Amino acid sequence: MEKPFGDRLNEMINNSRIVLFLQGEMAQLTYISYEKFIESVKSEESETIPITYPVGLRPDNTLINHTRNYTKQELIERYQLLALDKLPIDGILKLVTLMETLLNDILRKILIEYPNKIPNKRKIDVEKALNAKSLEEIKLYIVDSILNDIAYKSPKDYADEFNKYVGVNLLENPIFHKYIELKATRDIHIHNNGIANEIYRTKSGVMARLNTDVFLPVTVQYFLQSYECCLQLNELLEAELDKIWPSQEYRESKIKTSSATEEKENVVEKAIEESKEQKETEK
Repeated sequence: MEKPFGDRLNEMINNSRIVLFLQGEMAQLTYISYEKFIESVKSEESETIPITYPVGLRPDNTLINHTRNYTKQELIERYQLLALDKLPIDGILKLVTLMETLLNDILRKILIEYPNKIPNKRKIDVEKALNAKSLEEIKLYIVDSILNDIAYKSPKDYADEFNKYVGVNLLENPIFHKYIELKATRDIHIHNNGIANEIYRTKSGVMARLNTDVFLPVTVQYFLQSYECCLQLNELLEAELDKIWPSQEYRESKIKTSSATEEKENVVEKAIEESKEQKETEK
């Protein structure tokens, strides 16, 4: 028996959160590896360290390797670039992709489940309609065309479309505006070598971090803030969708989390009281 629609939406959001957690874990493990490697380089007795890496493939698909002798300082600088610059930039690219996918998957699932939300005047290519094997295939084509249309809209227009189809006004929550700035930062690093321009300023609005024609930094700290932003947006979607399509699984999970938090707070309070009593006794 298929789960209620609310539970299916909640399951999708939970799966997205798991992938977000994994992204955070991988970033942290990578940073720890960087710190350990730096320690290892510094402990080397020799001032030069040979590193072998592939530079190509032979016709038989065997590796063509090259060995280079790096000084300690060269290696440290290379790994600093990887850990302090490239890691956070690659990290935010992944975060935005994950959230874009989640938002689009929510739209897709809702439109497929409730095709009455699709405008009656929505046009479909005649050839697509004639070649379709079923009405379900036509419905999927229409849904995909809607998603494709709104994917290229401005963040505000995208949020308006999301609200129209889903019933959740993302623009009312400050966390979505932080996400918009994150997405604008991602776009700048993909399309403009990280140099802030007027497009970035327009998209980010009051959340813009810098003026135009200035390099837009993406630090480890910014990645961590962005990671937290995406987690909060995930939780926002979970709570708002539950109001429209109730999820018993979500509500049971909230009760368990609340009980665990309350129990933890009680344990802490008890420990504090016992500590106070112990000090009074010692006096």
